[in-house]
Amino acid sequence: MAGLSFHGGIHPFEGKELSKDRPIKDYLPKGDLVYPLSQHIGAPAKPIVEKGDAVKAGQKIAEAGGFVSSPIYASVSGTVKAIEPRRVITGDNVMSIVIENDGKYEEVEYPEAKPVEVLLKEEIIDMIKEAGVVGMGGAGFPTHVKLSPKEPDKIDYVIANCSECEPYLTSDYRKMIEQPEKLVEGLSIILRLFDNARGILAVEDNKPDCIKILKKLTEGNDKITVATLKTKYPQGSERHLIYACTGRAINSSMLPADAGCVVNNVDTIIAVYNAVKERRPLIKRIVTVTGDCIKTPQNFCVRVGTNYHELIEEAGGFIKEPEKIVSGGPMMGFAIFDLDVPCTKTSSALLCLSKDEVSAAKETACINCGRCVEVCPGRVVPSRLADFAQHKNKEAFEKANGMECCECGCCSYICPAKRQLTQSIKSMRRMILADRKKK
Repeated sequence: MAGLSFHGGIHPFEGKELSKDRPIKDYLPKGDLVYPLSQHIGAPAKPIVEKGDAVKAGQKIAEAGGFVSSPIYASVSGTVKAIEPRRVITGDNVMSIVIENDGKYEEVEYPEAKPVEVLLKEEIIDMIKEAGVVGMGGAGFPTHVKLSPKEPDKIDYVIANCSECEPYLTSDYRKMIEQPEKLVEGLSIILRLFDNARGILAVEDNKPDCIKILKKLTEGNDKITVATLKTKYPQGSERHLIYACTGRAINSSMLPADAGCVVNNVDTIIAVYNAVKERRPLIKRIVTVTGDCIKTPQNFCVRVGTNYHELIEEAGGFIKEPEKIVSGGPMMGFAIFDLDVPCTKTSSALLCLSKDEVSAAKETACINCGRCVEVCPGRVVPSRLADFAQHKNKEAFEKANGMECCECGCCSYICPAKRQLTQSIKSMRRMILADRKKK
């Protein structure tokens, strides 16, 4: 196995000490719950309930709108109050199912689970699909699609992304500490789908306690190993995680499966365990509520549809007014302007910061220092790409391999001129992808 690192990367302030040592806390929502029909990549889900219907937690309320789609389940009991557009964290209004919470939290009776050993591969895939499992690291790609590559026999590695390299986030860490058995068994379930694959639990070396626990659980397991990764951002990026663990390189035109790999994050793998071993749909996830403005930063087990305002209150509220609130981590998350939005399957964190350092920074001219090139894990020249983007020169941008940018933010972070390189490159990439879609 190749060296457990990659070219480039940075070491930003971690901020994980704010929440890492507090156990996960279950939170029961108080107000209405909102379920956007687009909580995943692909076609929106289609409602199968109507206004006035009574529902229970674990009841399907929207079915998948296509192969690349995912069903949605109620996470509380109550009454369907409306099916209407509601604002989500991106600021868009998305058609959503609104459920009035009755506070009883009555659940449906789940089907009896069969032993995993007797299940066919197709049955496992169907269970994962039916449970509404999607990539919970932020991408939201339906997991049953990812686990159904064209040539499953060519998959050599199933990698559990346990790196959690994004600053401040600690939800995966707490899951590894509190539910490591589910993680290992969930990975074993996925391995049953690929006859020639081995499992890798890829953990950064700033989590020695997790590495110790996982190594003990996999001792004597000839199908699963624990890989210790160098602590560096963006170690959790699929491309760079695959390279660090296997030495195999992929580019923007390839999928992990093209390199014989499948990658899933911790929460997704545990959701697979819940779907197959317990026949429970995805109605909860872990959300890190943290930052120097939060009184008691910690991780909550949140029911999908819960309002962000409630989580802030449960964390003790603000000890000072935040200048910036970010959905996700500071490197790849995005700023939000309204907390009256629901948690979805892809909501990983709510970061509340007292200083908006990005807005306060004054951008100056590039000094050609080359630091952005040194840290770029995509091995491109960010300063040049940003210039092409600002001049809307799509042809030059593509010739300079601009589509290989993974939008990690390393270049913007390191730039002494405070240029918003990633933002410019990201905008140009979106324009080019839109053009390709039209063609």
